Amino acid sequence: MKIGFIGAGNMAQAIIKGMLASGSFEASNIFLTASTYERAQQKAQQLGVSASTDNTSLVNEVDCLILAVKPNKFEGVLAELEPVLVEKQPIVVSIAAGLTLDNLANLISEHSAQRIIRVMPNMNVTIRKGVSALCSNLFVSEDDLLAVEKIFQSVGSTYRIEEKDFANFTSIAGCSPAYTYLFIDALSRAGVKNGLPKDIATKIAAETVLGSAETLLNVEDTPWDMIDKVCSPGGTTVAGLVALEDEKFISTVIKGLDATIKRDSELGQ
Repeated sequence: MKIGFIGAGNMAQAIIKGMLASGSFEASNIFLTASTYERAQQKAQQLGVSASTDNTSLVNEVDCLILAVKPNKFEGVLAELEPVLVEKQPIVVSIAAGLTLDNLANLISEHSAQRIIRVMPNMNVTIRKGVSALCSNLFVSEDDLLAVEKIFQSVGSTYRIEEKDFANFTSIAGCSPAYTYLFIDALSRAGVKNGLPKDIATKIAAETVLGSAETLLNVEDTPWDMIDKVCSPGGTTVAGLVALEDEKFISTVIKGLDATIKRDSELGQ
């Protein structure tokens, strides 16, 4: 399968690097375009893939088209490509937030049977630890989905979910890295308050969060089971947990995620 990227920003570059690092994709089968042909050539050379002269030429080359431009660019890009998309019928993959499958179909052609897959990756694809959600329209086959899953599994894990759950997914996987960084920073600031240098405290906190997450993914226990294993009766961890719950830690986190879902809905309208 030949795969083309319209857009050569950080997300597209991370996905291409992951594809090549996985060993499952040939560089000769990956093409890209950018805002200018010169930029496309530069990025293609850095990544070891091919640059297409323009978007139409790219679509004529590939079987799967990944749209990696900002959402406000989609209307112009798809209007330009409508004739060649309708003729060539590649799988069209969008990684843009806020654009539904129906939005995308209407931007291509109201009467097209275009195969469209919507993917929402999070920023951890840059280290091949990403989490991506996928959904598709009725024209997409199981083989199409498997082919696109293979692309995104090269930069992390994938989950097929219903489109109605995309905002929920975004709150958990898309936004929560920022909340996790906030938690790590809070831990490190507590370390500084009690005498540790900030850089050391931050590394300790980050490594502990990483190790805790990896431990949870490698056991059958629930998070609450693991909490019980860390807590000793009458010990320091219990005292800290009680203090956090006095400040409504769990409900505050849930309210933060609820706020992201609400905002996502507002932006979609």
